[in-house]
Amino acid sequence: MKAAVVTDFGKPLEIQELPVPEPGPGQILVRMEASGLCHTDIHAAHGDWPVKPRPPFIPGHEGVGPVEAVGAGVSESMVGKRVAVPWLGSACGTCRYCVSGWETLCESQVNSGYSVDGCYAEYTVANAGAVVEVPAGVTPFDAAPLTCAGVTTYKAIKVAHVQPAERVAVFGVGGLGHLALQYARLVGGFVTAVDLEPDKLGLAHRLGADEIVNARTHDPVEEIKKAGGADVAVVLAAAPKAFEQAYRSLNRGGRLVMVALPADDAAINVPIFETVLGGISVIGSIVGTRQDLSEVFALHAAGRTRVIAEPRRLDQVNDSFDEVLGGRAEARLVFEF
Repeated sequence: MKAAVVTDFGKPLEIQELPVPEPGPGQILVRMEASGLCHTDIHAAHGDWPVKPRPPFIPGHEGVGPVEAVGAGVSESMVGKRVAVPWLGSACGTCRYCVSGWETLCESQVNSGYSVDGCYAEYTVANAGAVVEVPAGVTPFDAAPLTCAGVTTYKAIKVAHVQPAERVAVFGVGGLGHLALQYARLVGGFVTAVDLEPDKLGLAHRLGADEIVNARTHDPVEEIKKAGGADVAVVLAAAPKAFEQAYRSLNRGGRLVMVALPADDAAINVPIFETVLGGISVIGSIVGTRQDLSEVFALHAAGRTRVIAEPRRLDQVNDSFDEVLGGRAEARLVFEF
């Protein structure tokens, strides 16, 4: 099979011919139809984060395709079903997080395309209990970005407890942000989209953002405050400055939802006095559960969301990384097989 392989941090990925993997006990073999490019894949390939993957490895955690074979202990009825292979490759299933529906916090979790080989390949193996079936009304091309970008931003809006008519500021309108603003609007929020790129702000406007702010030419804190402040600020831009701006744009009782992960172990200054007296909440939100992803697919199948993405071939992987890093991708890029 053809696969894009990280051979060493910071080096271009290599397109290699590898044997098709065989599913072990509890696993399935998935034939990839589409796999989205997430910025996390770039962080993985560059070894940006404190806990690093071990080269050589195959990145990718937005994979979608039919089940071709199953390993021992897996029902043959799964063969032929189209499934999504998400970031959470597996979890222990028994810790207090897993049994309470927060498997994304499991300390024994395994992550697709990071700690195990992922979806930048024509075939991948996955834990049968971790995948989510893709409904017939959702194409593989759309399902791929929804598998991470969709479920991550959906969860962020969920944990923010956005109420109807609250003001929601989305910092970073790209692969994640264009979906975040849709989920915020679905629950009745008034959305302000913040970005540096006019094209992405144009996309936000087309998707129904109530306000747009160009952070390159205007101070987003001032602009958001002039419009009534933010009750919720969701940060999807990896620059630490965006987190600071998002915090300062909040109204009393506001919630700062941190989603993006900067390349280094960055920190922001959270003033204690202002946070306590203003009743500000700072929330970390990491991807979403299998149930969350099922809900994301159901909403999309019902026509409630739009995925903005462009197709790419797997052998364009390095150029595609450059597109994302250079801010030239309007939203998501999806490798089609």
